[in-house]
Amino acid sequence: MTTTHPTLTAEERALLPSDEDVRFYAAHGWYLSKKLFTDDEVDALTAATDRYYDGERDRTLPVRPTKLAYWEPAKGSVQRHNDYVHYEHSAIGAILRKPLLGAVAARLARAAEIRIFQSTLIYKPPIAGEPSNIVPWHFDKHYWASSSSEDMLTAFIPFHDCDVEMGTITMVDGSHRWSEIGADDTVVRHFAERDRGQLEEMLAENAAHNGAEIRKIPMVIPKGHLSFHHCRTYHGSGANVSARPRRAISLHLQDGANAWREFPLSDGTHATYNHDVLVRRTDDGRPDYADPDYCPIIWREPAPQGG
Repeated sequence: MTTTHPTLTAEERALLPSDEDVRFYAAHGWYLSKKLFTDDEVDALTAATDRYYDGERDRTLPVRPTKLAYWEPAKGSVQRHNDYVHYEHSAIGAILRKPLLGAVAARLARAAEIRIFQSTLIYKPPIAGEPSNIVPWHFDKHYWASSSSEDMLTAFIPFHDCDVEMGTITMVDGSHRWSEIGADDTVVRHFAERDRGQLEEMLAENAAHNGAEIRKIPMVIPKGHLSFHHCRTYHGSGANVSARPRRAISLHLQDGANAWREFPLSDGTHATYNHDVLVRRTDDGRPDYADPDYCPIIWREPAPQGG
């Protein structure tokens, strides 16, 4: 896929995934980027999230969806998750909308447009044995059943060098290409609401169904680099056994073709996402996953020039 990117500098274009990188992502379901953020940009992101944790907001959600992840100090020293930080805090949002990040995602997803779908600020405390620090095996598409696209992806953005000791994100290599067995309505529930042992069993069953080895790849990510993974790639993370917190943002991204779809469940209801009570409506009354307030475009392929 050969394209031009007039909004990127020559230095930024050199940071895009190569054709070989794109083929690797298609085969393995994950990609470790080059250095997309400068140290100054990462430090600015860290400072902005410090202010966010201190209570700074430029705007707040008009309503709180029922499945919103929203850590507050009263919840104590557990792993923190805060959704919609790109919406609530202007400085965080401005950094996450960096066009280079969107251009990398567009290359991987083979898409002409990339929009933010969700942003989750994560803080994994350096507390040995803290149960919330373990993120069990799952893949994101289960929670996005009301999204039409199969090409959505996530950028994991640590604020520092991130390795196994810190409980880095870990991919199950090639699992996005597996066919699924044994799924039921419970898969649309977030991993925090499900039994960890059941999720381990689901991973093993699906690997066996596909005749696949479970090959776990920890992402060792230098500061300023990002890992990307496909929406059907199994992933999780281990305990933070280092002496410092693991701080990051999971930036969930959607290609321009993504839209709300009806996804019926066995009890007669439909799968929903937090956006559904927040975003504007399309002309025919559907939640609009292209609402620029919640799902801003961060990359659109420039139109061809000339006649």
